[in-house]
Amino acid sequence: MAETEDLAAPEETAGRGERIAKYLARAGIASRRDAEKLIAEGKVKLAGQVVSSPATFVQPGDVLTVGGRPVAAPERTRLFRYHKPAGLVTTHRDERGRTTVFEELPAGLPRLVSIGRLDLTSEGLLLLTNDGALARQLELPANGWLRRYRVRVHGAVDERTLATLAQGLTVEGVRYGPIQAGLDSRQGANAWLTVALQEGKNREIRRVMQHLGLAVNRLIRTAYGPFQLGNLPRGAAEEVNAKVLRDQLGLDAPKRGRPDRM
Repeated sequence: MAETEDLAAPEETAGRGERIAKYLARAGIASRRDAEKLIAEGKVKLAGQVVSSPATFVQPGDVLTVGGRPVAAPERTRLFRYHKPAGLVTTHRDERGRTTVFEELPAGLPRLVSIGRLDLTSEGLLLLTNDGALARQLELPANGWLRRYRVRVHGAVDERTLATLAQGLTVEGVRYGPIQAGLDSRQGANAWLTVALQEGKNREIRRVMQHLGLAVNRLIRTAYGPFQLGNLPRGAAEEVNAKVLRDQLGLDAPKRGRPDRM
């Protein structure tokens, strides 16, 4: 895995504590970026005082609230594989009133944030974690992790054109990086493709396929880096065990806890 920001940041915690935005992210309140927005909106208080800067430090035992609600100390890092059905929005709240992923999760899970997103009509593997800092790290393209998909398209597939996607392309002014795409099978006017990419820009696969004259009518994410959808049932969530977290993410299990199987 590519080297990225140190999640543990021992130099922060040894003396002054931990930066508040990072603390909120690890506590599962929001991503660090969204935590900074909460601070800017005056919704975060430390020891009863409104926090004005994301550079504020939190010490063990400090009383922290967001929107008037107390924030519990960050728990051990946990990571879940979730099989997202089509028709759910990957957000905690939807202004249009659509059903969200988090409303449909199995009971008994902690507060979670998603690692990346799948759009409304997409399905398949969605990684969820209670550690917002981890979510931010795993979303970075610098990790070099491939996102793999099975994609059903309507239209005439030209395998030579698919092969050119490995060079990257520009669609309507947006530059997309290399995409691995291959034809698996044809079913009348439809075809199944296997597609892999690293960036995962908004609706990237749909826009690229549309550029090729192909309409995506089903999109299933099957892998995100080393994590596989496998036979996980639709709508189910399964915790990633401690050994995989250590091996794949390099987490310091003794310091951050050891997630067990569900």
